[in-house]
Amino acid sequence: MPGDASFKDAGGGSGRARRALILVENLSVPFDRRVWQECTTLRDAGWTVDVICPQGSKRDTEAEAEIEGVRIHRYPLRAATGGPAGYLREYGSALWHTARLARRVGPVDVVHACNPPDLLFLPALWLKRRGARFVFDQHDLVPELYLSRFDRGEDLLYRAVCALERLTYRAADVVLATNESYREVALRRGGRRPEDVFVVRSAPDTDRFQPVPPEPELKRGKPHLLCYLGVMGPQDGVDYALRALAKLRDEFGRTDWHAVFVGAGDTFEAMVELSRRLGLSEQVEFTGRVPDADLVRYLSTADVCLSPDPRNPLNDVSTMNKVLEYMVMGRPIVSFDLREARVSAGDAALYAPADDEAAFAGLIAQLMDDPEKRAWMGKLGQERIGGPLAWRNSQRALLAAYAAACRDRAPVTTRGRGRAGRRPRR
Repeated sequence: MPGDASFKDAGGGSGRARRALILVENLSVPFDRRVWQECTTLRDAGWTVDVICPQGSKRDTEAEAEIEGVRIHRYPLRAATGGPAGYLREYGSALWHTARLARRVGPVDVVHACNPPDLLFLPALWLKRRGARFVFDQHDLVPELYLSRFDRGEDLLYRAVCALERLTYRAADVVLATNESYREVALRRGGRRPEDVFVVRSAPDTDRFQPVPPEPELKRGKPHLLCYLGVMGPQDGVDYALRALAKLRDEFGRTDWHAVFVGAGDTFEAMVELSRRLGLSEQVEFTGRVPDADLVRYLSTADVCLSPDPRNPLNDVSTMNKVLEYMVMGRPIVSFDLREARVSAGDAALYAPADDEAAFAGLIAQLMDDPEKRAWMGKLGQERIGGPLAWRNSQRALLAAYAAACRDRAPVTTRGRGRAGRRPRR
């Protein structure tokens, strides 16, 4: 990995605080935990941090907020519906609001754009013309996301998202990758130099995830609680998990469990209906999104946690936040055999052959019958989160990336602020 940087170096050792503007389109902040951890890391390194993001529906609803020293500017955004035309409306609205709010923020040293979508290079280029450096934070591989989410193949829209990714890579001064697989893509497909790509792994907020005593009543009278935590979208595999649970009941004869699915997403209603059709309504509970305190209660009580993401071009190379959150809570995991799942969880998970629902069910049964193995796997996961996967390692990489982006450049405050949205005089 490219070189380290101290907090002082990353913040600009001249004594003047540098300014960063972080752009997010698909989640509100601080609900987006990765982005919030980046914000607080930069703040602690002496940066002044602004964020532009959508408003949430139930939280993060204020248009303007200052939280723990980070200024957040939010805009109203209606999520896409109705296929490509819906996404065009969503992204057009998001870009307009982002540009409007960026003008209000004024000159910055770094514009830090988080995908998806791969369209935020457009306001980033506008800010680059005014002296900013562009850090591209690649949360998702959008071409792979397109193939995994829409059953359309490599059509015209696929070629368009590939072109947008290339333009984003080309515009960026520095790229942040969430794992080594994404870094390889930035080097190979994006044509980036190794010294310009930094691996900043996502890591769970250990203050947020603190185990509490188990609550047997959450098991609804059953000996074992199975838990799924996360988004419920077309590529997230909740349907695979439900079919595996039906096989656990029908093929393995196991009814000594209750399952809880925590989270929401585009396919939430469809998954509730699938559970009903499979005859699982009495044993499977869908909570929707819940407060952090309830989330911790479920994870603290769970005997086995489920990571049913099927193998597809995106999932095989992506780090799943839910896997890391299961690990920090000391829970054993059953996963399909995906490359980055093994990198993250190691022996803290058991791996079924990709998309094999019967094998997935068999591994759940195996763990239900082996409390000692469950405890050993849970302890191993916590050790990995506290060691090689700890956020402190990602902090060093993030600050090194910012130091590289700003090398040999004076802070914006020494280059002339001017009016918001105006190019500083040279």
